[in-house]
Amino acid sequence: MMTRKVLVACEFSGIVREAFRARGWDAVSCDLMPSEIPGQHVQGDVVPLLSEPWDLVVAFPPCTHLAVSGAKHFAAKRADGRQQQGIDFFSLFVRLDHVPRVAIENPVGIMSRLWRKPDQIIQPWQFGHEAQKSTCLWLKGLPPLRPTAIVGRGAFYVSPHGKRMPAWCCDAVGANGRKIAYGSAEMKAVRSRTFPGIAAAMAAQWTR
Repeated sequence: MMTRKVLVACEFSGIVREAFRARGWDAVSCDLMPSEIPGQHVQGDVVPLLSEPWDLVVAFPPCTHLAVSGAKHFAAKRADGRQQQGIDFFSLFVRLDHVPRVAIENPVGIMSRLWRKPDQIIQPWQFGHEAQKSTCLWLKGLPPLRPTAIVGRGAFYVSPHGKRMPAWCCDAVGANGRKIAYGSAEMKAVRSRTFPGIAAAMAAQWTR
């Protein structure tokens, strides 16, 4: 029996890649950053890999210029072309006609209007993590994810300026035990990592 091949595009954490590898798949991740977990990882541009004969592609295209959380910057990003660059890159995964199964993950953003509504919106608390993070999934040839462990939805903090922030990322600490500053580049990395419970559900439910 041939080993199935999955490309995890735009993932530096290695969390999703390793979840598929644990299921016996030949899993490769690709990102401009090095992998945090040693494994089959291509550091560089993912575009040359997209033409290969993958059985499944799970893509996490950058959301910086697409997510509605940054809507106050949209006018500037449209004017200087950054938003169109984000749209064009996202669309690369929409056009993978030769790949039978494709999942594209992004926060709530403009692609729901410019392309189509997502097939589902999931939350970490549906997969064993007491946290809220609305995550859209656009699916081709794949079933929607079924929740695996419903838990509490997690706490929020309110800043002195009235901004509501999820406790799961506000309380994040780095490898040295130091609390990570909210809004920093390090925090952006924390927020971009896939929760292990979601990765496990993807691997378990999309390899059947």
